[in-house]
Amino acid sequence: MSQPDTLTLIQLAERLDARLQGDGNQRISGLATLQQAEPQDLSFLANSQYRKYLADTRAGAVLLRESDAAGFGGNALIVADPYLTYARLSHHFDRKPKAAAGIHPTAVIAASAHIDPTASIGAGVVIEDGVVIAARVMVGAQSFVGARSHIGEEGWLAPRVTLYHDVQIGKRVSIQSGAVIGSEGFGFANNQGQWEKIAQIGGVLIGDDVDIGANTTIDRGALSDTVIANGVKLDNQIQIAHNVHVGEHTAMAACVGISGSTRIGRHCTIAGGVGMVGHIEVCDHAFVTGMTMVTRSITEPGAYSSGTAMQTVADWRKSAARLRQLDGLFKRVQQLEKQLADVTSSAADSSDA
Repeated sequence: MSQPDTLTLIQLAERLDARLQGDGNQRISGLATLQQAEPQDLSFLANSQYRKYLADTRAGAVLLRESDAAGFGGNALIVADPYLTYARLSHHFDRKPKAAAGIHPTAVIAASAHIDPTASIGAGVVIEDGVVIAARVMVGAQSFVGARSHIGEEGWLAPRVTLYHDVQIGKRVSIQSGAVIGSEGFGFANNQGQWEKIAQIGGVLIGDDVDIGANTTIDRGALSDTVIANGVKLDNQIQIAHNVHVGEHTAMAACVGISGSTRIGRHCTIAGGVGMVGHIEVCDHAFVTGMTMVTRSITEPGAYSSGTAMQTVADWRKSAARLRQLDGLFKRVQQLEKQLADVTSSAADSSDA
């Protein structure tokens, strides 16, 4: 496996448009946390809770904001956003293997499929009729690409990804292992207590620059397509049901579940374990905190939560007991309010007399 090129701090400062503080000849060959960094590593401080590790770090240099660099005696690259800078620089030090162009001899490919000569098709891949694989796409070992599906330029499918038929994927889309795109949505009609299956005849449309995590599933549409717009980021083990529409640059953390025909706006952040009922709409720029159950549409940008935070078992039991008493307490308050209103009215009548 090839090693990433080492860079001097002078080179890094030029590449990152950063202000250099310290020894520009220090060479950097990797990235690490403040606690684990060695002298050949570059680290970063993006969260104030880690500032306590800054004084003792062994890092060869640290990405810092101007405000944090003032009291730091080591080498530093001073930038406006250390975390964003780290994210961009991480690709230089990424040791992920790069597959060579070509088709593995064990791949099974339909005669009508079109595969760009710059694409890489791994061992045991199955590609069905009418599939189009664009330039510089990498399809990992044992993946399956169903009939008439398209994968845009520079797409990356890890091993064991499954694309059903009629899945359209844009450019620079990354899909991790175990993801299933285009599976049949959960659609049934009740006939006197028995369920009759509804054919899912739509497809899935995925835009450009989308990331899809491991074991995430995206169901095909019942009639029209399920849509994942440009720039959407999906973590592992997310379920997106049929006919859902996810707007541009929305991000979802692990274990989110989105029910059918829900529309989610642009630039939303959906934290881990959130559930959403079907046929609702979420506006642009909504933030939903972890484990929230969204049961109605969100029409105003902002942060939304449901449920209660963790407590000790003893406190939780008290809260649960009091919750069961709320209905009786509410009725008693109503009674007291009515009695107070009657007394107030009587007093007013006596005063007038």
